[in-house]
Parts: sequence; C-alpha cells; structure tokens
Amino acid sequence: MQRLRITFSRGEAVKYISHLDLMRLWERALRRADIPITYSQGFNPHPRISLAAPLAIGVTGEGEVMDLWLRRRVSSYFFIKVVSEQLPSGIGIVKAEQVTLTLPSLQSQMSQTEYRVEVGTDKGAEEVEAALRSFLASKHLPWQHERDTGVRRYDLRSLVHHLWLVGWQESQCTLGMRLRCDSTATGRPEQVTAALGFPQRPRSIHRTKLIFVGRQRGEAAPRW
Repeated sequence: MQRLRITFSRGEAVKYISHLDLMRLWERALRRADIPITYSQGFNPHPRISLAAPLAIGVTGEGEVMDLWLRRRVSSYFFIKVVSEQLPSGIGIVKAEQVTLTLPSLQSQMSQTEYRVEVGTDKGAEEVEAALRSFLASKHLPWQHERDTGVRRYDLRSLVHHLWLVGWQESQCTLGMRLRCDSTATGRPEQVTAALGFPQRPRSIHRTKLIFVGRQRGEAAPRW
C-alpha cells in the first residue's frame, strides 16, 4: 500500500463546485487514469481520499492538500502525468509525494490558513491600515452570524492570527489574512472583512497556503 500526498490548485473555472462534487471529480479522474486507489470497507465503499481543509464554494486556492491511499506503488511523475490528463480546466496538480502510512490525518494537523482577499472600498490606504491595526489591537470581538441551525455567537478576534494590507488602488484593496483553522474553529474571510468595516462581500477570496501544526508562515515544509 502507498499513501500519496497531493498538492493542487483550484481556479476560477471550478470555484463554484461543492466539496462533494470536488471529491467526485477526483474519484472520476483517478478511475479514468487507472490509478489503483483503495476503498473503505462496508456496504457502501468509498475511495480513500482525505482533504486537509475543504474550500468554501466561490473560493479559489493554490496550495490545497489531500492524501490518498493506493493498493500498489506508483511514481509521483507517473501520477501527475496520467491524472492531469483527466482533470478539468481549473484543477492543477502542483506536486505529489509519498508519505508514511502511519502519519496522523491531515485534518488533525491543520492549524492555520492564509488568504488573499480583494474587497471594494472607498477608504484610503491609511484608513485601511488603521482598521487593521485596530482589529489586531483588540483582545476580544464578540461576533455572530446566521446559520441554517440558528445564530452562532463566538469571539471573532480569537480566529485571526494576523492581517496585513497587500495592495491598494482606488475603489479596491487586497488584504492578507492568516486565520485559525483547526478541529475546534475556523476563521472565515468574509466575516473578517465585515468586522473591518467593509459593507460588501469580498470580490474574490483566494487561499494561498495551509499551515500545519509546528509550521509557521515562511518556514520550510516538513519532511513527511
């Protein structure tokens, strides 16, 4: 058996597909490429594919990570070549590497995520910088939003590790965000922009990086 860790991108062409549809897309591509994927046991077997952190609908990403388990070994080069031919426009394999079978699950190792967020604004660059500093200086920020199950209340400040201004131009600015993403809570970029005083939803949200336990921004990737 082999465990492969795949890093891939999700672009504009497929940003509106659901997590379930994305999993089906990968299953279909692997089947057409004749990759020997393993399946779970039971009455309704599923391919053993595990995403680190599903992307929300409408969000693009460049460093998405998933693990899959194969019945027999294949080379990273072969995997990328044959599977890439079966993937639709908008999904690209960045790399594939073998990892130890006994490693903890990707989900259990998730710590933070980084985003590049574009928002419309009538604020100047200095006003935006001031709003970021004010947010980061606060110790707590009670917040709530509506969900299908009712109103959820939480401390938004505890979900934000860092914010910074990437760029500004008339009527639009680009923000960088490093948000919490673990088994207990997940920060959402659109909630952060609302708290910063941007009345409209972001024009685009792009996830640039997944950060795992023991790894911080700018550090080299661990040797799996």
